Amino acid sequence: MSHMGGRKQSKIDWAEVRHDIVGGIRSGAYHSAWYVKNWAEQTVVHPTLSLLGFNVAEEKPTFDGLKIVGVGYGRTGTYSLRLALEELGYPTLHTQHLYENHEIFNMWSDGIFNPSIEADEILMGRPNFDLMAERGFAGTMDFPSSLYYEQIMEQYPDAKFILTVRSDPEIWFRSWDTLSKTITQPTRYWQFMAHVQQYNNYLRWLFSVVNRDTKYLNCDMPFPDQMKERAIASYEEHNRRVREMIPQDRLLEYNVKQGWAPLCQFLEIESCPTTAFPKTNSARSLQIQTISAMAIPLTITLFVLFYVFSCVFQRTTNQSVLGWLGMKRLQILEYLTGREMMVQKRRAERAAAKKKGRKQN
Repeated sequence: MSHMGGRKQSKIDWAEVRHDIVGGIRSGAYHSAWYVKNWAEQTVVHPTLSLLGFNVAEEKPTFDGLKIVGVGYGRTGTYSLRLALEELGYPTLHTQHLYENHEIFNMWSDGIFNPSIEADEILMGRPNFDLMAERGFAGTMDFPSSLYYEQIMEQYPDAKFILTVRSDPEIWFRSWDTLSKTITQPTRYWQFMAHVQQYNNYLRWLFSVVNRDTKYLNCDMPFPDQMKERAIASYEEHNRRVREMIPQDRLLEYNVKQGWAPLCQFLEIESCPTTAFPKTNSARSLQIQTISAMAIPLTITLFVLFYVFSCVFQRTTNQSVLGWLGMKRLQILEYLTGREMMVQKRRAERAAAKKKGRKQN
């Protein structure tokens, strides 16, 4: 049997495509809404309530230390695992929501990210993980906490660790490379926002750590590309060190494709969920999320500006913008129609003149 030249094309899973698109738009809208909500709370709501004597501090349950720590690199299924841990009753802080927790993000920025940029060298410091537990998190997932397994292992002797991995380092790098190109777009164009600038500094530090190169710390935007060989070497060396340093009874090496069973067994959870294991934050979904996070606030801003312009225009001209545009459209059509009629009339006159000339001859 002959093979029709070329590789067999994989069938497109349209349900997965739809899931990624909907999930990406929803996440992008969530991030945009959070920035608006945060701005309103910090500039209007909280100051007003404080003046009226109300306590605006958000109360969360606290823990006496971290219970579960993800020690895998980003783009190894960490967000899906975070959702799974939340479903199992472990509030988990993921890097994707780091900016929402001001005190924790400021701790990282003031103690590690900013000093590294100022010194132009990679500084690891000693983060305050108790602060995360005090702010209601029983676990952490993804960067930057995944890099501090030795400190956490020493600080919390009962904590358990989960090393998320991909089936192949090349697959991991493709996903990581896509992420790095995607998430740097908002930080490039929205640096006038304080949280975005703070996140930009985090990425400078993180890219330097993963690629083992300080050039990202103080480079001009856009960021240089990820360095494939160095990044893969960093990924593999990190995983090797984790396996070497963390005792086997405290470590689960895990691929999210394995589902609930190994996770529940490791955490000694008897009533394991029967629902589908969370699947989210694919590379495609992340790209859509980033585009929607930028497009949604821009669209809303343009709509508001147009509304204000329309109100001013109507007050000064006594007609709506749409009415004025409709009138201009009719004028243009009348002009074009009249011009066409004039052209046709001249053609008819020339034709009549030629016909008359032929008769005279």
